[in-house]
This record gives sequence, C-alpha cells and structure tokens, in this order.
Amino acid sequence: MIQAIGFVGVLFFIISYQIKSNKMLFLMQLLGTAMFCSQFMLLGAFSGAANLIGIMVRNALLMKYRDWAWIRSKWTEIVFLVFFTAAFILTWQGPLSLLPYAAVVSTTIAYWTDNAQKIRLGNLVCGSPCWLIYDAMIGSIGGVLNEAITLGSIIVSIWRYGWKKMGSSDSGF
Repeated sequence: MIQAIGFVGVLFFIISYQIKSNKMLFLMQLLGTAMFCSQFMLLGAFSGAANLIGIMVRNALLMKYRDWAWIRSKWTEIVFLVFFTAAFILTWQGPLSLLPYAAVVSTTIAYWTDNAQKIRLGNLVCGSPCWLIYDAMIGSIGGVLNEAITLGSIIVSIWRYGWKKMGSSDSGF
C-alpha cells in the first residue's frame, strides 16, 4: 500500500512537465507532492516529508504568482528558505537530510525567477538528482521512478518547447 501511494504521485509528476504553463505545472506537482508526503511519513522519512509539506504550500502560492504581488516578493522566497532551513534542522536524520534540503533550496530559488527555463534547469541539475538519491536511500520505489521519469520528462519538455523559448517572458506563470 505504501508503495502504491508513491505510484499515484508519479502520475501527477509525469503530467507536470508536459504542460507549458508554470501555473498548471505547480498544480500537478502539488498533487504529486501530497502523495509522496504521505508515503514518506509512512516510511518514517520525516526530513523529506517536512520539506514536502513546505513544497506543497510553496507551489500552491506560486500558482498565484502573477495575481498577488506579495508572492513575487524576495521576502516571500526568503520566508520559504527559512522554513526549509528550520525543517532541515528540526528533522535532522543524519547526512541523508542534506539531500531533500539541497533539492528544496535550489528549486525554490529557481521557481522565484518566473522563468520556465530556469525552473527546469534547477530541477534537472539539483532538485531531481537529490530527490532520486534520497528516494533510493529511504526505499521509495515510486520516488525513484518519479525522479527518473521527471529527469526524462524535463528533457522532453525542453525538446518539445525549445530551450530558448522557455526563457522568454511569455513562458511564465
């Protein structure tokens, strides 16, 4: 049952990188993250689960990035970075806790750029690789599958939409 929860999360993430709109990308990732948060709690991976709770709130707010000026503020980004740092400290489970922390810090910084190119790059070079290793270490089969597929899906989206076009001003939320 615990592994099945992760596989449901995988489906949401597969969909997320095939959508051009960052707003919908965040919605699909929010749903996938909720599945993995539940799975991580059941696996006893509290460091990862705490970071996933922050990711759910972050992504829900980022869906309103263009509507609410306070979300675009660097201060809002800093609040999330402080939350992730606190979660990292409070749920420390050894050096393994560094992986979800590095993933959420790098993707949070990328997401606040409002640039599809940078968002995908942040996930491609740091976010997904860190989660992939973490998932393997905690025994989340769905998590490993998800990150492997996510890495491939990011590459497909870059090919599909074009790298330069993703960096344009109309690529945002």
